[in-house]
Amino acid sequence: MTSELGRRIVFTLGALLIYRLGTYIPLPGISPEVWQQFFKSQAGGMLGAFGTIAGGGIHRLAIFALGLIPFLSAAILLQVLTIVLPMLRALRKQGERGRRTGDTYTVSLTLIFSVLQSYGIAIGLEGVPNLVTEPGWLFRTSTVLTLTGGVMVLTWLAGQITARGIGNGVTLILFAGIVAGLPSEIVNFLELGRQGVLSNGMVLALLAFAVVLTALVVVAERARRRVLVGTAGESQWQLQFKLNSAGIMPTIFASWILALPMAIASSWWSGQLGRPLFLIVYAILIIGCTFFYTAFLVDPDEVAERLGRHGGSIPGVAPGDSTAEHIDYVMTRVTMIGAAYLALVYLAPAVLAASVPEFYFGGASLLIVVCAILDVEDHVRAFASIRPGA
Repeated sequence: MTSELGRRIVFTLGALLIYRLGTYIPLPGISPEVWQQFFKSQAGGMLGAFGTIAGGGIHRLAIFALGLIPFLSAAILLQVLTIVLPMLRALRKQGERGRRTGDTYTVSLTLIFSVLQSYGIAIGLEGVPNLVTEPGWLFRTSTVLTLTGGVMVLTWLAGQITARGIGNGVTLILFAGIVAGLPSEIVNFLELGRQGVLSNGMVLALLAFAVVLTALVVVAERARRRVLVGTAGESQWQLQFKLNSAGIMPTIFASWILALPMAIASSWWSGQLGRPLFLIVYAILIIGCTFFYTAFLVDPDEVAERLGRHGGSIPGVAPGDSTAEHIDYVMTRVTMIGAAYLALVYLAPAVLAASVPEFYFGGASLLIVVCAILDVEDHVRAFASIRPGA
């Protein structure tokens, strides 16, 4: 292990420790006992899902209760706007300067979303009987400042991990929040088997399902479609296209779209969770959003133009428009498989949970955990291969 790699690992662990400590510092002015009772009554719904992403911050109503949710919302909104606004699209071609400008926009939007969501949470907390000791503007102001400050600290911390640590900071913070809850989930699951709620055969079958799905995610996230490229000097190299270029973004887009009917007709639509109608609509949205977002990430014309500038060409394919059409042909088929894979990873656990309510195995959590581990592995290998003094 090189000294640089060691420093980065220590920095990453220290930053994640700060994050975990923040999920145990409660908001001022609330009754923890009343909140625990209320959270348990709502844990099976949307509140429980947000609690998983926030790594226990919501469960304990801590200063990091919002986690990185406002930051993710801001990043997603900016990416959507980049697709439709030429001004934002031009930032992608400005290199480091454009990236810094985009980061500034993202942080500004994160601040706005944090304030709005924090104020909504403050109002909602005051509506829970006996939860807030002294309701009023003082409580609302302190809650907004505390939760917003927590989000901004996490956003800064994620950036520091990316720059000075190992792996992507946002992914690692999400990873830490999910993994922190795994031991208790495993213990509760095994306890169901011990109590006879689930038979031994069912426990083994569910564990096998988790292992197989995890293996599928690892294989799919490592999968690449390679296209051979030659140059005028007769040297050869490869274009590599990920099977899942879009990551988890299509599923988040799909969730956003589904949130609208859930907000309009919450009593009916929320009752469809896990049922065929919901699963079919969700699958269609995931597949559609995967194609949409991949088209934003990979522009065949831009790839063909870049190949031409470097004197590269695909054997048997004419440069220019023909190369762009070939790349589009390849990407369409790769994306089709990737979209089906994403839909399977997200919906298979939902189908299983509808059949076995005692078992919960989230596709989103699994994808985040696997991607974080693979990303860290790649970074460790890269830094380990650097020789001292190079």
